[in-house]
Amino acid sequence: MTAPIRVTIWNEYRHERHSEVVAKVYPEGIHGTLANALGKEEGYSVRTATLDEPEHGLTQEVLDNTDVLIWWGHMAHGEVRDEIVDRVQKRVLAGMGLVALHSAHYSKIFRRLLGTECDLKWREADDHERLWVIAHGHPITEGIGDYIELEHEEMYGEPFGIPEPETLVFVSWFSGGEVFRSGCCYTRGQGRIFYFRPGHETIPTYHNPEIQRVISNSVRWAAPTAAVKKSLVIGNTQPLEK
Repeated sequence: MTAPIRVTIWNEYRHERHSEVVAKVYPEGIHGTLANALGKEEGYSVRTATLDEPEHGLTQEVLDNTDVLIWWGHMAHGEVRDEIVDRVQKRVLAGMGLVALHSAHYSKIFRRLLGTECDLKWREADDHERLWVIAHGHPITEGIGDYIELEHEEMYGEPFGIPEPETLVFVSWFSGGEVFRSGCCYTRGQGRIFYFRPGHETIPTYHNPEIQRVISNSVRWAAPTAAVKKSLVIGNTQPLEK
């Protein structure tokens, strides 16, 4: 029997506690909504962690038992302690997957791993978004048609200050005329990273079954393989040949 993918969903969990509007959309928190969605599928073992827990809920033990970390942050990027960022970075380089959602593009861990500022254009005006599939046949697009229609979303627009994606999975078009690279795959060390744009906190995007499907697919894609889970042999070694 295949072992389940161990998923940790990290969320600031600030908007939901400080805004009645957000609390109505996500009464269990964004992390709770995503955990409920993934928990209904076979093959996942799901836990959550939030900013205000000790060590932000990301102790070494938690991370050592995480195959894929999902990250949502927005209003408190600067409050994430650098030693926790160091800890997460080491795990990604060692093979843990990272799925960065929406405004996590500006999180310390995402910027650290990509090595750029990750700046972009944005607008909160309930734009209509059409999320086009660019990489047909990619595992992250399984079960998705040519595009995903989102009636209301926050606009993110180019230029997006990221390195060229290894695979561009989605490109968004907005009713204001902007476009944006909304699904980007990277590899850092042994770890796989996926950035997925939709998910503004005042809009019920994470209740959308197609968005949930993409996130589920991205977790499976980012999970380390059996080969990656084996420790790499590094450092001073003896020669193979006598």
